[in-house]
Amino acid sequence: MELGLNETQQMLKNSAHEFLQAECPDTYVRAMENDGSGHATEIWDKVAAQGWIGLMFPEKYGGFGLSFLDLTILLEEMGRVMFPGPFFSTVIGGGLTLLIAGNEEQKQNYLPKLCEGQLIISLAVNEPDSYWDQQSIKTVAKKSGNKYIINGTKAFVDNAHISDYIIIAAKTNNKISLFIAPSKSEGINQNLHKTIGSDKKSELLINNLELSNDAIIGELNEGWNYIKKIQEYGAVGKCAEMSGGSQEVLDMTVEYAKQRIQFGRPIGSFQAIQHHCANMAIDVEGIKYLTHQASWNLSEGNDAKKEISIAKAWSSDAYQRVCALGQVVHGAIGYTKEHNMQMYTRRAKSAELAYGDSKYHLENIENIIGF
Repeated sequence: MELGLNETQQMLKNSAHEFLQAECPDTYVRAMENDGSGHATEIWDKVAAQGWIGLMFPEKYGGFGLSFLDLTILLEEMGRVMFPGPFFSTVIGGGLTLLIAGNEEQKQNYLPKLCEGQLIISLAVNEPDSYWDQQSIKTVAKKSGNKYIINGTKAFVDNAHISDYIIIAAKTNNKISLFIAPSKSEGINQNLHKTIGSDKKSELLINNLELSNDAIIGELNEGWNYIKKIQEYGAVGKCAEMSGGSQEVLDMTVEYAKQRIQFGRPIGSFQAIQHHCANMAIDVEGIKYLTHQASWNLSEGNDAKKEISIAKAWSSDAYQRVCALGQVVHGAIGYTKEHNMQMYTRRAKSAELAYGDSKYHLENIENIIGF
């Protein structure tokens, strides 16, 4: 694995940093926390114009054909600024699911529009009593003539309230299949969850949703194989966001420690504060390295299950340690709504739970190494 960035990746990193610093200041993030949609169409259009939505999709579908590692670099910069909106859920949850599982007709129908920013697509897998567990999915799709009738409840569906389509995991013949449906279909009702990260996740109440055979994504009864692959990309993508967020927390904490005067001197001159910042730096570098290692293996097509679970288990805990120490150094000011520190702390918890928490991935590692 190359530890450095190539010329294209460095240009992507620099341009993303410059764009996001200009278009996504903390005032915008705060505004989107309180906005009903959590999403500004003018910013989405600018992101689409940058070509970021289609970054890793093949050129024949309107993308740029770059690698997942390139997308990881972009997601790190988005994590630094807590970029709100449906980018992650559309590109990974929606777009990659179609790219991995969809037939050619479905790819041609959805992906070019997605790459242009014309479609927002969400993935609905988890349920109130399930967590990346095939057996506990209770949503059922029953065959009825040339249609399927779907009933069930989905929980924590990212940006479903503003999506154009939702990909739904449902049980067929005691297996899992994927179906794509317009978000405003008769039979789908939504309720927004109130979350610690102030991100927009919905509960879907699915009641007698009728879909044709053409709505099946991929092979019937093979949905869980597709979902597990998407979970790998999603877990590493969240690690990338945590990598960028933890770097920003470290930077703001060091800067604060240099400026905050106490007992007649900057608090950064005290050894205890220096140790806190050093421990934060160790965790930040650990997140970055493990994320890039897992992302590189995914991009190369290697079996990366162990590397992915190591990265997600470590990053989930390490990002929260970084935020906890950042709060200690900042003191009371870091807990106020007016300061950005609390925003990163809340998102650290949200990121931990996405695509498998540390406990889930530690259990994966235990199984992989033979316990």
